[in-house]
Amino acid sequence: MADSITVSVDSEVANSYRSASDAERRKLDLLVNLRLREAGAPGKSLRETMQEISRNAQQRGLTPGILQSILDE
Repeated sequence: MADSITVSVDSEVANSYRSASDAERRKLDLLVNLRLREAGAPGKSLRETMQEISRNAQQRGLTPGILQSILDE
């Protein structure tokens, strides 16, 4: 059984998530779940994990527009 939590995101991210299909939201939920699970690993804080995710996304050129495009597929 899954528990629910609330995570604050900017309005563009929230709109993208809300407009995604059920299948896309399940995929995103799984990715977030996996990343948060990694954050609980010994020696690594949630903040460090989130900063790493952000850096990796930016280095790979992920922008809000590209994310929306991915979600629109």
